[in-house]
Amino acid sequence: MSAADDIKNAAEKAAGKAKEGLGKVTDNERLEAEGKADQVKASAKQAGENAKDAAKTAFDK
Repeated sequence: MSAADDIKNAAEKAAGKAKEGLGKVTDNERLEAEGKADQVKASAKQAGENAKDAAKTAFDK
């Protein structure tokens, strides 16, 4: 995984956290849910990248 992918996933997760927080502050349940969903999506991408890296490392040995 490249550093760019790490940064992109972290940025997406942070944006989701901000969106969730804004939803809580404004009492907007839809925005809060979207923020949580964005965070889950970013975490899933990161997990997929980690799995690809692990598989690549295992096959490189």
